[in-house]
Amino acid sequence: MAKVLVIGSGGREHAIVDALARSGEVEKIYCAPGNAGIAAQAECVAIGVEDADALAAFARQNGIDLTVVGPEAALAAGVADKFRSEGLRIVGPGVAGAKIEASKEFAKELMERHGIPTAAYRAFDRYEDAREYVMGRPLPAVIKYDGLAAGKGVVVATSYEEADEALRDMLLDSAFGQGRVVVEDFLDGPEFSFICLVNGRKIYPLTLAQDHKRAYDGDKGPNTGGMGAYSPVPIISDEVLERAEREIMQATADALADEGIDYCGILYGGLILTPQGPKVIEFNARFGDPETEVILPRMESDFYLLLEAMLEQRDFDIAWSEDAMLGIVMAAEGYPGSYAKGHPISIPTDLESRVFHMGTAIKDGVLQSAGGRVMMVVGRGATLEEARDKALADLHRIEAPGHFWRTDIGKAALK
Repeated sequence: MAKVLVIGSGGREHAIVDALARSGEVEKIYCAPGNAGIAAQAECVAIGVEDADALAAFARQNGIDLTVVGPEAALAAGVADKFRSEGLRIVGPGVAGAKIEASKEFAKELMERHGIPTAAYRAFDRYEDAREYVMGRPLPAVIKYDGLAAGKGVVVATSYEEADEALRDMLLDSAFGQGRVVVEDFLDGPEFSFICLVNGRKIYPLTLAQDHKRAYDGDKGPNTGGMGAYSPVPIISDEVLERAEREIMQATADALADEGIDYCGILYGGLILTPQGPKVIEFNARFGDPETEVILPRMESDFYLLLEAMLEQRDFDIAWSEDAMLGIVMAAEGYPGSYAKGHPISIPTDLESRVFHMGTAIKDGVLQSAGGRVMMVVGRGATLEEARDKALADLHRIEAPGHFWRTDIGKAALK
């Protein structure tokens, strides 16, 4: 029986812990640092996600058989490199591989060199140059901060004023830190998330999900880390899926290997179906959040055995439930801007939906909000409509003043 460490504190990590808890191979789960919901299924340990030395020491001292990295910050901090240097098994790429998420420009250059379909782009580090380029082009303008920004460093500007504000934020006011921006051509079509486990040239595709980035109903408001997701994605055909696997996900694994990068972990493809076929919007080097919360509950295979097979590059057939999952994020009012924390939350014990905690804590015995995205309520049903109805019904039963959620998650598949 295995001991597993999960690194992170959000809904993604809660879903990973939940999947591992269903494994017949796992004896004990630790989570660093975890959250109030994760604490019901794992022992939470107070170690920061970027503290590679302390995390590796904990894994050694506690006989951890396998570690799974959740957040991008841990990967960019070299946690996976530290573990591998000490002979500790870990799911997550090293710093070299994690650049596919940590630098938009690196990812774009990689795709350009290897013919992987994506939008045309230009990169800038001077505000004046970027502004001149954007103002001379048609709208919408896609402006991306070239670095980690917790899922919020992308602006799809529909006016030149909005574009200018984004450039000022990223290049003059350093809203996400000092850096560069990538300006891309706008691509139109349905978006979908394609996540694969990758070890070298061998990939293990997971089922598809679709995320909803905008804060409010009707895809209005600012981009967020994600306000909900659903799986499966019926608007993506098997033919498109096969093309995306061959031309994008497998091609990217091969490209990384060709360039001498030993990639072992999760490769998240944020893709879009254009009239010319699927193209890449972005890559991440870890599980998506909130997609993980609707993908892993559909997995009928043993998740721990899948991770072991990936680490050993063995074939593994993943079995998926026919059921649909649809999850809706409850967020603090004001998110993704400024918001208050510490709101009390009361969750009935008889909810039919699964609740994954994203930003919660226990204080003086009371469950409280501790982040912008607080929790995700995931309904399960024979259809997406049934799953949505269950999630919405259970959301209304949770007592959580000072929070909001979208009511139209899954609308593209429910028309």
